[in-house]
Amino acid sequence: MATARIFQRPKNAMQSGKHRTDAWQLEYEPAEAKHADPLTGWAGSGDTRDQIRLGFPTCEAAIAYAEREGLAYTVIPAPTKTLKLQAYADNFR
Repeated sequence: MATARIFQRPKNAMQSGKHRTDAWQLEYEPAEAKHADPLTGWAGSGDTRDQIRLGFPTCEAAIAYAEREGLAYTVIPAPTKTLKLQAYADNFR
């Protein structure tokens, strides 16, 4: 039986915007370990489900899809967002 994980996309660390962080994503767990190709040295495997990433507007929609397709799934809750409020004057203390 295929297993999947459902999670919210994290904020891009390289940008300040929070675009598409409210969407939920479903990814399949890897079925086999990656191994180095003897010719090129690149890591790869024969598991093509590793390339599939499905987006959903809500967690419930992702769970409904997984149950309809007969997938075992794990929901990874979104981390709590904490704001670090500071003033410019704090740089000189």
